Amino acid sequence: MTSDESMKLVYTGKTKNVFELDDGNYLLKFKDDCTGADGVFDPGMNTIGLTIDGAGRAGLGLTKYFFEILNSRGIPTHYIDSDIDNVTMTVKPAKTFGKGLEVICRFRAVGSFYRRYGDYVEEAGLLPAFVETTFKDDSREDPPVTKDALEILGIMTPDEYEEVKTLTQKIATIMKDELAKKNIELYDIKFEFGKVGDKIVLIDEISGGNMRTYKNGEYIMPLDLEKMVLKE
Repeated sequence: MTSDESMKLVYTGKTKNVFELDDGNYLLKFKDDCTGADGVFDPGMNTIGLTIDGAGRAGLGLTKYFFEILNSRGIPTHYIDSDIDNVTMTVKPAKTFGKGLEVICRFRAVGSFYRRYGDYVEEAGLLPAFVETTFKDDSREDPPVTKDALEILGIMTPDEYEEVKTLTQKIATIMKDELAKKNIELYDIKFEFGKVGDKIVLIDEISGGNMRTYKNGEYIMPLDLEKMVLKE
């Protein structure tokens, strides 16, 4: 693997650094930093709350596992390959929607959904693969954005939104079913999409840091999820 020093760093993220490769593809270098606050992990937070040794490798392990399942089922993604030892993943170059858009699929009412709508729903109440979109904007705490607003702001057309929504529900359901095989329940998951040419594809990662999972009613930490999925 080419050393980090010989590659062009193009983006420093909370949990990954992105390098440009000579062939036009990109290399994602996973970190051990996790989102949360005061030492407590929370996938919905916008700040680094803790560093967990091995979190980067665990995140890449799950990402590789799920992306390869999705690729085998014909789901369009940016994934090319990965190197677990170097904690890196090679991906196709993709253009994000706006400055970055997060798409969440919710099967249960937890996290920010419950904080917003707790007067109308029981905590952990069932949801029908509900999809919502938020901007990646730390300073504004990732504000939710509607389909109409995305069109008005010139970020996504109505047809693109419907395609992303359909893909989100399809991918989340595949993952929910895969996790259920190991007696793990997926409560919610966060995705990102971009365009490779004119094609909408799933980008970024699919790791424990992007989802909430439970077993027998107990929350599963990201590192534990990796062990349960890959080593059982």
